[in-house]
Amino acid sequence: MTNEKKQIVIIGGGITGLTAAFYLQKNNVDADITLIEASDQLGGKIDTITKEGFTIERGPDSFLERKTTASTLAEDLGIDGELVRSATGKAYILSEDRLHPMPKGGVMGVPTEIRPFIFSSLFTWKGKFTALKDFVVSKTKTEEDLSVGYFFRRRIGNEMVDRMIHPLISGIYAGDIDQLSLKATFPQFYAVEQKHKSLIRGLKKTTPKTQTSGKKKGMFLTLEGGLSRLVESLEAALVEPKIVTNTAVKHVEKHQQSKKYDVYFHGEKEKITADYVIATTPHHVTKKIFSQYNFMHDLSQTKNTSVANVAMAFKAEAIKNLPDGTGFVVTRKGNYRITACTWTHKKWPHTTPEGNVLLRAYVGKPGDEEVLDLEDQEIASLVLKDLRKIMHITEEPLFHVVTRWRDAMPQYTVGHLDRLQQLEDKLHERLPGVFLVGNAYRGVGLPDCMDQAIHAVDEITALQTAKST
Repeated sequence: MTNEKKQIVIIGGGITGLTAAFYLQKNNVDADITLIEASDQLGGKIDTITKEGFTIERGPDSFLERKTTASTLAEDLGIDGELVRSATGKAYILSEDRLHPMPKGGVMGVPTEIRPFIFSSLFTWKGKFTALKDFVVSKTKTEEDLSVGYFFRRRIGNEMVDRMIHPLISGIYAGDIDQLSLKATFPQFYAVEQKHKSLIRGLKKTTPKTQTSGKKKGMFLTLEGGLSRLVESLEAALVEPKIVTNTAVKHVEKHQQSKKYDVYFHGEKEKITADYVIATTPHHVTKKIFSQYNFMHDLSQTKNTSVANVAMAFKAEAIKNLPDGTGFVVTRKGNYRITACTWTHKKWPHTTPEGNVLLRAYVGKPGDEEVLDLEDQEIASLVLKDLRKIMHITEEPLFHVVTRWRDAMPQYTVGHLDRLQQLEDKLHERLPGVFLVGNAYRGVGLPDCMDQAIHAVDEITALQTAKST
């Protein structure tokens, strides 16, 4: 008598689900694998388009090189030769209608060198002196989770936080740092403070020295044809897993008499009975799929943030005073609808035909998410209005591309890791063989999502290996 072949269902065909399918195949897991995607295309938020010779990312445009999982995946797919490094240049902060160069020698806005901050035009003298209290303020007494905003305000003051730290962190998490969990997002700052009693002193000691000779290397990587090349290569490499698109999972039920799960779909499609389920969908979707389990509902205390971005192409001569740099972020209290702008043609020269300019601006933040309800032309017009306050733009764009991402950015609010641990404990107890992975849990970047997928694959591989011995 032969054992029935195991069944694995992956819910969601974004980068997390695709990575899980790829490494299940690469690990030669003895199972039938089915990947279910609700939309008509794979890739999730990764979406590259080409238009009139421009390469435009509608979602993420790159990943950090130091988080090596994405580069390793590209190597495993045989496309590492297509990796492109970001160009370097000045970054700016828009405050009080002026672009201020980002002070050198900072780690996420915290100084490691005093001189560049003292002479920065971004801060008032009062703000600069207030930041120096970091040298005398006692270290945090509690081991409980804190908000990122509270932690930094206590050490270096409101001005430094509002004018630099908040816009930098919001560029990653698109949220309110006064609600954001320190332990879930930047635990390294807490560790430095605890060990050295000062962030500035501790970061100066622990931050690797930047190169002092030769051209500085960019920290980000993408692919020549855009990040969709990663998705296309994954899809092409998936020989064994069955990929089903245009199919939404309705709910998952656990068998009463076995350890298997029935996966049901919207419409007339037959159910799939699975031994393992990897759910990569946003948590507000996942908790509907597992709606009968109340413990699924406690993770997110704040609604996901909705954001949009607008890519605009121009002839080079249409912008007269474009600064030398790669882009800017906007201070928290700035009177602008945009939150940041990348000069894409400078950061990623390969994306833009010679003699042209490509900008990508971002809108949508807590308290201003209704901007996404405007028509494309209205969003583009308000973006152009903001850009014209700081750049001399004499012509209309050649074209614009507006992309909305609704409920896209999960908010890791204070207590996130404790709630996540409770969720994972309940999951292990009541739904063994179900894995929740993706940007709602342990990191929002592409490598973070890949790491979670690989961890789930490793657990399934280990379980399968143990059962076969």
